[in-house]
Amino acid sequence: MTKLIIAEKPDQGSTLASVFKIKKHQGYIEILPNDVFPKGAYVTWAVGHLCQLSAPEKYQSAWKKWSLSTLPIIPEQFQYEVTKDKAKQFQIIKSLLSNPSLTEVIHAGDAGREGELIIRNILRLTKSKLPMKRLWISSLTPKAIKDGFLSLLDETDTRNLYYEAYTRACADWLVGMNASRLYSLLLQQQGFSDVFSVGRVQTPTLALIVKREKEIENFVSEPFWEVQAKFNINGKTYSGKWIKEGETRIKTIDLAEKISAFCQGKQAEVHKVQAEKKEFLPPLLYNLSSLQADANSRFKFPPKKTLDVLQKLYQRGIVSYPRSDSRHVTKGEAELFPDILKKLENFSDYHEMFPLPVTSLIDNKRYVNDKKVTDHYAIIPTEQVPRMDKLTPDEKILYDLIVRSLIAAHYDKAVTEYTTVKTIVDGRAEFQSKGKVQLEEGWRKVIPSFEKDNEPELPPLQQGEQGAVKKVEVKESKTQPPKRYTEGQLITLMKTAGKHIEDKELEKILMKTEGLGTEATRAGIITMLKDRNYIDINKNVVYATPKANILIEAIGSEILASPEMTAKWEQRLKDISNGEASPRQFMDQTSKMVKHLIDATVEHAKGWEFKEEDRDGFTPGKSTQKRTVTIGKCKLCDGKVIDKGKFYGCSNYSKQKCPFTISKKIMGKAITQKLLKQLLNDGVTELVDGFKSKDKLFTAKLQWEPTEQRVKFLFSNQ
Repeated sequence: MTKLIIAEKPDQGSTLASVFKIKKHQGYIEILPNDVFPKGAYVTWAVGHLCQLSAPEKYQSAWKKWSLSTLPIIPEQFQYEVTKDKAKQFQIIKSLLSNPSLTEVIHAGDAGREGELIIRNILRLTKSKLPMKRLWISSLTPKAIKDGFLSLLDETDTRNLYYEAYTRACADWLVGMNASRLYSLLLQQQGFSDVFSVGRVQTPTLALIVKREKEIENFVSEPFWEVQAKFNINGKTYSGKWIKEGETRIKTIDLAEKISAFCQGKQAEVHKVQAEKKEFLPPLLYNLSSLQADANSRFKFPPKKTLDVLQKLYQRGIVSYPRSDSRHVTKGEAELFPDILKKLENFSDYHEMFPLPVTSLIDNKRYVNDKKVTDHYAIIPTEQVPRMDKLTPDEKILYDLIVRSLIAAHYDKAVTEYTTVKTIVDGRAEFQSKGKVQLEEGWRKVIPSFEKDNEPELPPLQQGEQGAVKKVEVKESKTQPPKRYTEGQLITLMKTAGKHIEDKELEKILMKTEGLGTEATRAGIITMLKDRNYIDINKNVVYATPKANILIEAIGSEILASPEMTAKWEQRLKDISNGEASPRQFMDQTSKMVKHLIDATVEHAKGWEFKEEDRDGFTPGKSTQKRTVTIGKCKLCDGKVIDKGKFYGCSNYSKQKCPFTISKKIMGKAITQKLLKQLLNDGVTELVDGFKSKDKLFTAKLQWEPTEQRVKFLFSNQ
């Protein structure tokens, strides 16, 4: 009755075995007989994906060559093979499975889609016929591990999840292989020699980034003026903005100055005081997306870093399963909260938050709802509370966020009073002042607001009170283009399939949307776009590169650029995991889509046109770069200025150490080859829009200053 447990990674295998007496071997661990495994057991592991889908040439040798004539590439039956660098571990698993004393395999991969696929693929390739059970746990504490082994799931309980993961992998392969070759070959004909990777999830995500880039580029900034007055009412001072029909912006400076002149030193009266109380419930517990978004906006953590750090905390049994998409817990979990919180109370960071206003969440449906827990419950601290000095600084930051979300859930609502005051000057000009006062701190004691507070506190004012205008001034501003996304906002945007949701109470809407990718894959998609030179991330802000603009322009309105359509695919894949849809039907639809894409794109390519700026700014991929492009003559020596990837520099650097370099991005603006040619040939560029300083955009020329030997801004009034 010996059993073989197969984990997803070596450290998870070690953690699962660590609750028993063990003997270590090469590539596996022997569990000695105990009350859970009376005959003992073996624990071995994959090393992530041990198997991969075979390359096109494994199906047909003609498919090795990249050629439009071989498209579409559609295998009759998809095949997996062992990844070469992981063959040794595969052989260890295979030999363990051939042990005649084995009676059962326990699938102990991560309790999610990918884990399901990784272990079942190994069992398929080894042709194992042994009966299988499934370990399904949401934390790696000793108690959770033992309880999990004592209540294993039947293999059929998670089979549909495997079908979904397998279908997802095959569909992604089909779209990726065909579309990447299609666009790379057609764009090569346009002079863009590079591999243009295209994917079912990465491309619609990229389309959202490029769409925002275009909105910024096409935005026409217009000036406007506002009149601001300072009032003294019975010794109480406050400020207000002139307002008419709900609008504070004035289209002409003449009108603004007339209003200002009219109000100088005039009598003022408080016309209306309106106070409105708003209640804010504590935030929901974290799922992966919301934790990635918070860690990014507060601490500038890239989403991939959040997932990596979280995975370490999970593997040490400190927090629950990280790739969860739920923000609720089951009653069983909620029953453990008092014990966990009792341990946390001893920490100096949290001591002052106790005693908690609410002692139990058991009957609070906002947090405890078995029906809203999918494969896993929300990300919470486990009963295995660590010593804080044993955590790295990054681990401490994430653990603190998770702990505070749980403590805050045991607090009352926060109540804020928002006040709007209307002040009338000389019986005619109306001014509006806004302020807020926090009436009840509630959960804000645990999670203080980290956003800048733009609304000052107003003095207590009564309708009918009178005084005078102390000072009036006219302020000039410009309408601002939409802002580029941060990495955290991109995660939320992927989750909402591109629907722009500014409201802080996101959860109601998010529960109903099908997003791009899954909780587990979104951070990886952003990293992939970065690695493939589609996006640059500078100070947490995401920029589209010329390569991205070229690809999305070529794709146009095809389904691949549609976040809504891709979100519907995600929903159909979810239906497969729920047993409500057929994998075969999904693959047939994907094959049809690929065939249509090829025919339509070959036709559309004849009419493709690309912006000169993108053509100039495009850098060929390293693998295909045959020659060095000379942009102009160096300003410091007799060398040539060439494209060096991340910047432009002098060809004489290696020989003569010539220090001439120019960044490819100056004050947030991409410096194209066209602009650089102007600078090198004429000493000055054309007028360039879109430089950014302290969130404000400005327009200037770039000029080479020979005495200082550097590039300077030249403004039109100089």
